[in-house]
Amino acid sequence: MNLFVIGFGYTAGRFVHLYGDRFAHISGTVRTAEKRAQLAPLDIDLFDGTTAAADAIANAARADVILISVPPGSGDDPVLGAFGDAIATGHARRVVYLSTIGVYGDHQGGWIDEDTPLAPGHDRVKARVQVETQWRARLGDRLAVLRLGGIYGPGRNALVELQQGRARRIIRPGQVFNRIHVDDAAAAIMGAIARAHGGAWNICDDEPAPPQDVIAYAASLMGVAAPPEQPFETAELSPMARSFYASNRRVRNIRAKSDLALTFSYPDYRAGLDALWAAGEGRA
Repeated sequence: MNLFVIGFGYTAGRFVHLYGDRFAHISGTVRTAEKRAQLAPLDIDLFDGTTAAADAIANAARADVILISVPPGSGDDPVLGAFGDAIATGHARRVVYLSTIGVYGDHQGGWIDEDTPLAPGHDRVKARVQVETQWRARLGDRLAVLRLGGIYGPGRNALVELQQGRARRIIRPGQVFNRIHVDDAAAAIMGAIARAHGGAWNICDDEPAPPQDVIAYAASLMGVAAPPEQPFETAELSPMARSFYASNRRVRNIRAKSDLALTFSYPDYRAGLDALWAAGEGRA
């Protein structure tokens, strides 16, 4: 079984690290020569979001499984434009597209699942919905869409943020987020590959929780004081960071567990942070 990865980002890289031995050949694309060197000796081509190398297009056409982890831009999706024809007419029996639970929009803290209508609230997430729709039109049942919660894991977590002095406790009353440990996200990718049929699934933990609680728990593990609380209304945030707070929802993952045969290793943020702390994350 051959794997082609478009965009070796954090989650895709972790997937290959954990499950790469399941594939006879792994190829893919990255944006920079530096990243390409880091992934040697894998068969990697550069893709800058405009023109794809002929070798990359050929690898996409012959792959049995394709993992797409490149987000859409402000216009047309660069992956669809460069690789759409090769993937649609190629050999792949499964194409996994990494999306976001942000496509559901704001539900004022209410519970949602995969039957909830998509209602993206800003342009960046509207683009995700458009790309999901376009890929589904091209691929039909060959497509598996994984809508991920906030991804954390080794090197990217509240422990590291505290250690580096970047952690903030932004308070917006009633606000909750779902998260997903990157290893559980990788397991979901493997589950989607193994499943006979495509579909769309929410890949997130069991416990949507306020972001300030995650920081406070990490601080307790480290034995340090949590950062002071900051009201959302007066906090200095980038437009992207502020957009995350615009949607408030609790996301169910029951269908993903059933359909993809998932047993999450880290069903809530406490289990994830406990394991990361035990592995040495956040220590001087």
